[in-house]
Amino acid sequence: VQLQASGGGLVQPGGSLRLSCAASGLHLARYAIAWFRQAPGKEREVIAHIFNIGGSTYYKDSVRGRFTISKDDTENTMYLQMTGLKPEDTAIYYCAAVVGDGLLHLNADEFDFWGQGTLVTVSS
Repeated sequence: VQLQASGGGLVQPGGSLRLSCAASGLHLARYAIAWFRQAPGKEREVIAHIFNIGGSTYYKDSVRGRFTISKDDTENTMYLQMTGLKPEDTAIYYCAAVVGDGLLHLNADEFDFWGQGTLVTVSS
């Protein structure tokens, strides 16, 4: 099983990036998925989540309205579209998956599979 994250990079404040996370060895349709991020000196935090049932989404307040989580079950890939990026969004971003049970998962310890992380730097 592997989650391969990509799409990070250096972007100016106000800019946009789209992160991708390609899954192999598991079918994302059966999993709740999330994006986490970890800034230097801070704990890993969940910023966006899709329930496996119904497709409802959750966003951390600080990114709601700017970030959009999605997935393509046909491509077995999940995405995080980020717009209006701010310097405080600078972090390593991780994709994660947990066996779907219809519940919201906010704790990193609950997730079964992780991508390797991709660095997003927002700076002028």
